[in-house]
Amino acid sequence: MRIVVDINHPAHVHYFKNFIWQMQKKGHEILITASEKDISYTLLDNYGFSYVKIGNYGKSIWKKMINIPVLDLKMYLAVRKFKPDLFLGFGSIRAAHVSKLMGKPYVAFDDSEPSPFEHILYVPFADAILTPTSFKKNFGKKHHFYKGFIELSYLHPDYFSPNPSALEIIGEKPDSRFVIMRFVAWNATHDVGKKGFDLASKIRIVKEISKEMNVYISAEGVLPNELEPYKIKISPEKIHDILYYSYMFIGDSQTMTTEAALLGTPAIRCNSFVGENDMGNFIELEKKYRLIYNFNDPSKAINKAVELMNEVRLKEQWQKKRETLLNDKIDVTKFMVDFIEKYPESFDSLKRTRNFNISNM
Repeated sequence: MRIVVDINHPAHVHYFKNFIWQMQKKGHEILITASEKDISYTLLDNYGFSYVKIGNYGKSIWKKMINIPVLDLKMYLAVRKFKPDLFLGFGSIRAAHVSKLMGKPYVAFDDSEPSPFEHILYVPFADAILTPTSFKKNFGKKHHFYKGFIELSYLHPDYFSPNPSALEIIGEKPDSRFVIMRFVAWNATHDVGKKGFDLASKIRIVKEISKEMNVYISAEGVLPNELEPYKIKISPEKIHDILYYSYMFIGDSQTMTTEAALLGTPAIRCNSFVGENDMGNFIELEKKYRLIYNFNDPSKAINKAVELMNEVRLKEQWQKKRETLLNDKIDVTKFMVDFIEKYPESFDSLKRTRNFNISNM
């Protein structure tokens, strides 16, 4: 089988890396197309992937709109000689458009309900849409649910084993008490009108936490001078090892909050997505598994962080919660491989059922 895998965000490299390696071992041919977004090219290079660069959509909503047909064309030119049998991506607009133009199926993964712009542009062209059982939207007959989180495609114990040697880079040990923070740029299309920690809150929370333990910040863009000394300096593919051993995670990042939870690290998430219409995966991680705390008020997030600093055996408690979650969920990479290899029969055999009801939480 000849498969195009489209990467539009650094997280997508992690989502599909194990799938790509396994499919290549099985003799399938993979062509990776990729946008320049933060460290996406760096990650692809560090993992040794060959890929086709097709640029980026830009930061403003107007540039993104103008560049949609531009990147559609770039992707088409990049894949036409490859003659793919199938396209795979995570809510990829260009994969949806180019697959339809070439008359080939597009399988889309997604987990973000508040992405109406992307959904308008890719859902009508997708042949199969796969989301976690906690996903609150319904895309009709082409939509199926799987019992997992997309982050389990690389953080499932079958694929991820924490490497304590990564801690040597930052001068910590496995039993050290340190905190990872993540602040994002808020310039994605679905981030319009949304925000996370403001500058004053970032400075305040770093000052509070650093009284008791070391703080390391991962951030999109440039950090202000006050926070620059806390910037973590590691190769990006090692961040999950560091996150596993950290005492706590604090940030406004969606992906890294989920990653912390799946690694058994207490996570505090604060952004304006939090509320009645929050995404189902974060509601499930908080209400069902008690692995994260969601706030839209930075002061409340800071207070909770200070409270958790004084908890006894915190990581021990969270590792037990993590085990409960892992026992409930599937190996997402295995699901991907089985689904794609057997498509379209795999699609027809799936039941459109959820195992988690948001309204009951």
